[in-house]
Amino acid sequence: MKATEKEHEGGGRMGSRTSERDQSWIPNVIKKRVCTTFVEDSSSNGSLCQCGSGRDTHSSIATGDCFGAAIVTQWNSSQHSSEYPTDAFGEMEFTGAGRKHSNFVRLSCDTLPPVVYQLMTSHWGVRSPNLVVSVVGGGGNEKVKTWVREVLRQGLVRAAQSTGAWILTGGLREGIGRCVGEAVRDHSAAASSLSQKKVIAVGVAPWGLVSDRQKLVNEQGSFPARYYVQNTSWDSCCLDINYQAFLLVDDGSVGRRGVETAFRAKMEEYISHQRTGLCGSGSIDIPVLCMLIAGEGNMLERMDLSLKNEGNQSPSAELRDRARERVKRYFPAKAELEKLVDRALSIYQNRDLITVFNGEQESPDDFDTVLLRALVRANKRVSSNASEYTEELKLAVAWNRVDIAKSELFNGDIQWKYKDLEDSMTDALINDKPQFVRLFNENGLNIVDYLTYQRLEGLYCSLSDSTLTYALLQRRLSERHGLAAPHKEAGSLATLPSAMDLESPLKSSTSPVSPMSKPTSPKELSLYEVSRLLWDIMGDVCQPFYYTLLELDQSTSTWRAMKHVNRLLLGECSYRKQHCQYPWASLFIWAVLQNRSEMAVYFWEMAGESVLGALAACKILRELSKLESETETKLSMKELAQKFENLAHDVFSECYQSNESRSFTLLIRQSPMWGEATCLQMATAADARHFFSHDGVQSLLSQIWWGAMERSTDVWKLVLAFFLPPLIYTKLISFREREDEGKSHVHHGRDTDSLDGDATLFSFSDVNQTPEQDEEYAALKDSQKEAPSFHPKRSFILMRWREFWFAPITSFLGNVLMYFLFLSLFAYILLLDFKPPPPHGPSTLESILYFWVFTLVCEEFRQSFFMASTTLYQRMKLYIQDMWNKCDITALSLFALGMCCRMFPWSYEFGRAVMAVDFMVFTLRLIHIFAIHKQLGPKIIIVEKMMKDIFFFLFFLAVWIVAYGVANQALLYSYDPRPNWIFRRVFYRPYMHIYGHIPIHEMDADKLEEGMKCTNNLTLIEDGAEPCTSTYANWLVVILLVIYLLVTNILLVNLLIAMFSHTFSKVQEHSDTYWKFQRYNLILEYHSRPCLAPPFIILSHLHLLIKRHIRKIPSTKIKHFVLEIRGREASRLNTWEAIQKENILTAQNKREREKDSERLKRTSVKVDIVLKQIADIRSWMAEIREHEHRVKTERAELEYCTSALSWVVETLSQSNLIKPTRPPPTLRTEPSISS
Repeated sequence: MKATEKEHEGGGRMGSRTSERDQSWIPNVIKKRVCTTFVEDSSSNGSLCQCGSGRDTHSSIATGDCFGAAIVTQWNSSQHSSEYPTDAFGEMEFTGAGRKHSNFVRLSCDTLPPVVYQLMTSHWGVRSPNLVVSVVGGGGNEKVKTWVREVLRQGLVRAAQSTGAWILTGGLREGIGRCVGEAVRDHSAAASSLSQKKVIAVGVAPWGLVSDRQKLVNEQGSFPARYYVQNTSWDSCCLDINYQAFLLVDDGSVGRRGVETAFRAKMEEYISHQRTGLCGSGSIDIPVLCMLIAGEGNMLERMDLSLKNEGNQSPSAELRDRARERVKRYFPAKAELEKLVDRALSIYQNRDLITVFNGEQESPDDFDTVLLRALVRANKRVSSNASEYTEELKLAVAWNRVDIAKSELFNGDIQWKYKDLEDSMTDALINDKPQFVRLFNENGLNIVDYLTYQRLEGLYCSLSDSTLTYALLQRRLSERHGLAAPHKEAGSLATLPSAMDLESPLKSSTSPVSPMSKPTSPKELSLYEVSRLLWDIMGDVCQPFYYTLLELDQSTSTWRAMKHVNRLLLGECSYRKQHCQYPWASLFIWAVLQNRSEMAVYFWEMAGESVLGALAACKILRELSKLESETETKLSMKELAQKFENLAHDVFSECYQSNESRSFTLLIRQSPMWGEATCLQMATAADARHFFSHDGVQSLLSQIWWGAMERSTDVWKLVLAFFLPPLIYTKLISFREREDEGKSHVHHGRDTDSLDGDATLFSFSDVNQTPEQDEEYAALKDSQKEAPSFHPKRSFILMRWREFWFAPITSFLGNVLMYFLFLSLFAYILLLDFKPPPPHGPSTLESILYFWVFTLVCEEFRQSFFMASTTLYQRMKLYIQDMWNKCDITALSLFALGMCCRMFPWSYEFGRAVMAVDFMVFTLRLIHIFAIHKQLGPKIIIVEKMMKDIFFFLFFLAVWIVAYGVANQALLYSYDPRPNWIFRRVFYRPYMHIYGHIPIHEMDADKLEEGMKCTNNLTLIEDGAEPCTSTYANWLVVILLVIYLLVTNILLVNLLIAMFSHTFSKVQEHSDTYWKFQRYNLILEYHSRPCLAPPFIILSHLHLLIKRHIRKIPSTKIKHFVLEIRGREASRLNTWEAIQKENILTAQNKREREKDSERLKRTSVKVDIVLKQIADIRSWMAEIREHEHRVKTERAELEYCTSALSWVVETLSQSNLIKPTRPPPTLRTEPSISS
């Protein structure tokens, strides 16, 4: 299809050769008809045949029929014409049109419709239709009413665009065909390229009626044939320029109308048995709608051919008489009256398939809705069985008309069941129709029963090949195939169906295979590829999805996992029959991976754990946006990611206002739905700065940062207690009591909107303490229970000691103080105590420094190798990603290099220099420590942003320095081979000019110092002597200096200042948000650190070594700020979160409804309803007037009959022929109410 489009658009020589080669088979399959027997036309004096051609074009003259028994008086196409290979096909170029070519073919009226349909869809590249609208009537040069033109322009083309329809007309530049062409032209001028491809206009015209048809004749095919449209002549039947394809039907006649009627009806009948979608892969037959605008009596036959005559009962005599009366009224001059009456009655039996549109009473804008509603209502029967309406529902889904589905199918009259909505739900999901998904979910579809893992795999297999997710999944699929290829046996893996295996368009696709029910094979996408993709996107923030389902473990290597999956897919794959554990979440991930905004938001509303789900979507979209190459798609991903972050922020804000303690629990609870991740972990991975800036998140972080101490404690009190530990047992530092804290939480929970009368609570000790602390604290509580009166003061001392020393802020202060001491020791050794190499050095203090750095190395090893549960590669990758970890590696590597070099006399000075540089790196590490400060933290972020501006500035500066430095050196010194001086004068001296250091005595010839030791002898210069300054063109040196200073000192420096100002003003607005986000990482780091600071941290490391390798206690240090909640408490928490989410959505919907645009929209809808009601009232009034007229007529007839009977009675009473046996009857009158 793409190749066809390129040929049409190019129209070049190469495209023409390709088209000619692809369509060279057409003359062998498709034929034309040529009249071979001359049947004299009596009105032409014997010069013309009844076919319309002259006598000289015929090879024989008819004198009898095939038996020679009678004279032939009537020309018949099937008897008097023969088929020959067609000589007119290919592409048509309308001269002067400036548009792509149209396809055409001359074909016999007996050509099989499957051949033509395959030609159009497979070779011409015409997209298969979802609907066919056959416009009939209004032929010739009849004047078309204005409202009909508006209906065609605003209604028909819009319906074709919304449904992907074909519009079949006569294709000639006259009558209705011309109006349809103009409507398509106007749509193409205003619509996008994608919308233009959805509107396909096909002309089915008689070959013998087309003017200048000989220009299309070419036995080898025309690529293209140039066709000139005569705009001035209304009598000529030219082809219309606005059609994409022409089927020129030939029965051997010339100048006859209606030749194409039978073929067109057969073509429509064949298309109505095909399936929608590519190669007939859809789930519904293509509906065909015949649109009658105007016409004569022959249109009754045309309509009867289009309708499916299912009724066999004969009409009553009264009905036949009424039909005959109507036919006489509208077709008075027509012969064969009874034949027309039979046609009318046949059409009447299928009246439920007919819808009448009155353009004078209804708006043209409503035509597309009327058109589609007529198709939905065509086969509707009076029944409550939903199975009879599944085809209509599939049509509504295919056209994406949820309004029609609501008004006609989901109005309460039909009882829908799950099996009736199953296929339509799949179509709505694949084709991105969230309104239908919502409608099905509200009307009987149970998503738990619907979504099995096999269906989920089918949904991923249905991804468009133009999406990024499809490419990523295919890449992982090819990796698994590459592993299986060298080891597979012949026939072990099922092969994918080739293009030849697809169902041919020549065959009727009555039983399509749904992508949800196809037999799966190891070569198709599986949940393993989806899990791999999600793992690559999410990182180690959560456990891999679907691994348990595939019987895999997180620690399993990729090679072993792929090998296991290949073996699993070759088996029965019992997991595919299971229902999804979290269906809404699985669909939510599927929609997010495709960047489907509306559908993803709906699935987010339906899935639980709203805050975590929105943050996960934010993470996925931001990672995908980094891989997306198309700018528009990348921006849409970023916008959707920000939308989900805002949703997470809003929902959590509502939760925080409702219940503070529950909102804290929400942030740190593990989610089985999202791979045991927490909101804080997901927000960190998603870089959700806006979410972290929320007061509730910061309040939780502050509580964790201070541990069991009050947040109002002054820092100087902590420092004082750090040096005088006994002060922690006084009232110098305030601690929160556990019992009081629990009581306050319970009291607070009762005051808020809680479920089941209590709230999900947790103590901050659950978050603040590490697993080692939990064990010791539990043992301490057990000992208190066993001996409650034994050493109560001892238990208080131990508890208070732990509450102080194990708080993150205490660990932070200890590390800061010890780091200052470390830098002081380092500086003292560099300046005063850096001894010579062994055996004279190093000194004792320097040895202490080496041990101190060794403890720092041990801590870095602990952070990189013992703080994660993933593979070693992922641990190292995660560790290296942090900028400050890179700084630590640099500092420790330089220290190791300097320490090794200073041990040898030959590298002692180099080692000392490296140590000096390393001291700078260690000192710069203080910036990270002070990031926790509320005032300094934002400024550090601004400095980081400005560093990027400096690099851009240095690039421009380097260009000018090199340009000026080389020119200045060449003008001042004609020859100076010393490399170090060249470097200094080319780079260093121009750079110092910026700061005002300008050696005039070396540059200006008038101010050269006398007595300078210099020489112009090349031999001496090469030996190292100072060359003399050249005075030639010294004026040029001064001019270059002025220009250089002007550009650098004024232009570039002010540019740098402006860049700094812009960065400062831009970052200052959000610096607080950035700082709050970085604050979490710092709190996380010191929360996980041992309480002892280097160099005493080695004791904590030995303690951990004993616990891990001797006592074999597993480490859970990676699970920071984690609270595991299961069962009833988790259910209550999810329900409470869902309630807060509903409150947010309700408030948002209310704000949307209150907008002026929404009010205007609702008012417009109400006005349209009122106008339609007025139109209905008018039609009712017309019917009432008609009934009143009929009543008056019947009353007049009744009065006539009454007077006639009175006359008869009076006449008989005066006659003696009949004698009455009783007196005449009298008229009985009912007594009135008043009497």
